[in-house]
Amino acid sequence: MSQDLKDKAVTYLRALENREWKAARALCAETTTVWHNDGKGEQSIEENIAGMEGQIESIESMRYDILRQLSQPGEVLQQHVVHVATTSGMRGEVHAAVYFGFDDTGQIKRIEEYANFIPVGDQDS
Repeated sequence: MSQDLKDKAVTYLRALENREWKAARALCAETTTVWHNDGKGEQSIEENIAGMEGQIESIESMRYDILRQLSQPGEVLQQHVVHVATTSGMRGEVHAAVYFGFDDTGQIKRIEEYANFIPVGDQDS
């Protein structure tokens, strides 16, 4: 089951990467909550996905590189880097540690993301 949960965490991120919002939502429980270290508090999964969907027009591309995953029953802790390119030419990386909590049916019930954006390259060109 541990590998299955690791695979589900990756499948969730690949759905976001590919702008497949309904597929990402389908991997989550009805009451899934999301927390980021941005000081804004918790969000429902619907609010979180709507926020990403609302910003996606400015994103040319984003790619998740998973660096490591640790798991125990019902939980996955993952470190990844999101490579982001915007339509305005900005490039950067989001370095993140993400906790995924799963319910008894294997759906994501909790996401906690500790992230930091780092601009990459010459942003003035």
